[in-house]
Amino acid sequence: MVNYDISKVFGALPEVIKGLPMTLLVIILTTLLGSLLGGLIAWASLSKDKALENLAEGYVFILRCTPPIVLLFLVFYGVPEFLNWWLGLDINNCSKLIFVLVTMVLLFSAMISEVFKAAYQAIPKGQLEAGLSIGLTSEQTFVRIIAPQAFKVALPNITTAILNLMRDAALAYTIGFIDVMGKGNLLISRHLGNYSLETYTAVALVYWGIALILSLISRITEQQLSVKER
Repeated sequence: MVNYDISKVFGALPEVIKGLPMTLLVIILTTLLGSLLGGLIAWASLSKDKALENLAEGYVFILRCTPPIVLLFLVFYGVPEFLNWWLGLDINNCSKLIFVLVTMVLLFSAMISEVFKAAYQAIPKGQLEAGLSIGLTSEQTFVRIIAPQAFKVALPNITTAILNLMRDAALAYTIGFIDVMGKGNLLISRHLGNYSLETYTAVALVYWGIALILSLISRITEQQLSVKER
């Protein structure tokens, strides 16, 4: 029978929470950078240029079919070797944060580009024509009319993509990155494998807290957008 000491869960929480800043940093930076790259990919996939469209679709297909941990290992172990062979650059001493960010941005951009693309396509084409008919440029029509509506359509899926990002980023401990999951594993090692179940429960509580806050922010934002439309 497994002995489970609930007090050890609360005892582990202060140590696990020390990794929270790095976890939040990865989530925030990846969301910002990945959204920018994802927006470009969505634009390319909607482009009338067939080459750009095929390039964007190929990018999305490859990244969506690559397991996060495989991509993380390719970036962490493969990119330094490739750059050393090609340009003679030694980046093995770079911060692990850089490798984690590169991996997560690549994954997130592929996911979010499909969200942006679907949201844009959900807006009736008459909206663009209406904006142009009142004297707005294509850019002004997009910013003032299309984008706000597309954002509301995309919001639930954006939240889901960020939650998936949080889950995928937890794999960064496998390369020695110290975030919430990394702190949990260090604590288990310090206890020589004892209280691992309690420690992982503490880790789960932190991730559940992040997910709850993100979901609440999404719901409040969605409600505010609905009120503005009335």
